[in-house]
Amino acid sequence: MHTRTVTRCLVTALALGLAAVTATGASAAPRGERGPQAAPKTVELAGGKGLRIEAAAEGRSLVESRVEVAAAAANVCGAGYTISTGAARYGTYGTAYTWTNGTTTGSSYYDKPICAVFFNDTGTAHYMGVRLKDNYTATPDTQDFGTFGSYAGPVYQNRGYCGQAYSYMEVGGKAVVDNYLQVGACN
Repeated sequence: MHTRTVTRCLVTALALGLAAVTATGASAAPRGERGPQAAPKTVELAGGKGLRIEAAAEGRSLVESRVEVAAAAANVCGAGYTISTGAARYGTYGTAYTWTNGTTTGSSYYDKPICAVFFNDTGTAHYMGVRLKDNYTATPDTQDFGTFGSYAGPVYQNRGYCGQAYSYMEVGGKAVVDNYLQVGACN
């Protein structure tokens, strides 16, 4: 069995156990560069299987509510992606997560590699996708769209902190998720 299929099956099983926690994503914003706020505080997640959080309050609450699911989401991104930079649950349809590995890829603290994954929480395959935009206007977006039963992604940006993760899902030909999630604690 293909590794992505095995991982998707494991993550789907964990994601279906998500509590009905609702978080709203950030609204669409202009695609200019963003100025950072003060450097975010990274804290260890209690009982968090080595995970740390520097997400805003909504994302922090979602990650803390289901540590097992968050750990599975981080695992999809790959080795080292253990710092949560955001999470949002979109009704009963899906949950988006963004992660970083804590390294810096440029001259700024905010030039961190980011991974985004959008989980299908319905238990049925739907057309869905995730798109990741970094914090620089010249960099092309990375995306993964298709019909998935467990998740779309992972997608990566080398300087994605202060960027946006876009999540989309259709059910019965109707868009039920069409949201943006701010990556990190930025203005």
